[in-house]
Amino acid sequence: MGRVSDAKEKLMEAVKELIWTGSYGTTTIDQICDRAGVKRGSFYYFFDSKAELAETALDEDWERRRPELDALFSPTVPPLERFKKYCEFNYQFQKEIQAKCGCVLGCPLFSLGAEVTTQEARLKKKIEGILDYKKRYFESAIRDAHAAGLINAPDPVAKAAVLFCYYQGLVTEARIRNDLTILRGAIPGTYELLGVKEPVLAMAATG
Repeated sequence: MGRVSDAKEKLMEAVKELIWTGSYGTTTIDQICDRAGVKRGSFYYFFDSKAELAETALDEDWERRRPELDALFSPTVPPLERFKKYCEFNYQFQKEIQAKCGCVLGCPLFSLGAEVTTQEARLKKKIEGILDYKKRYFESAIRDAHAAGLINAPDPVAKAAVLFCYYQGLVTEARIRNDLTILRGAIPGTYELLGVKEPVLAMAATG
């Protein structure tokens, strides 16, 4: 049973890596199995298709990463500080990925979503659900900042939608240009969109 569970985990890790560094369309089941070191027959023991594997991998990855967002956007953290911590955390994450892979990979949800939106309905729905959940972190921080009189944002849902698109646009451009410095403007840009009176104008970065 240990080997069975290990094979499933390896398949999920393989598909995430291959799709994120390459593309969903060009990644084959044989490539996934080769990367995972799992036989093709074992693939079909767990999954009916590449789409089902990708969907399961997204679920697993989201459940693993959600506690990080819970901590970054905890109500115990001042609302504007939540955005600063979020931007810094993601900058460091992308920096580590760049050091490992040699390039900025951006957000896997946006990369995959843009590719499969007209092809894989179940994957599209899964990605939309995770993105909507992530956007609610923004909404809660904006709602708290407005209640504290730090910003004027009576419609936190609308403001969060704009801010989320802005940030994901930065991450996507960083991937396209393979330029991590693009993300250094995330904090001042976020504060400007929020209408913060005295924004912190520089991202704290190490190294």
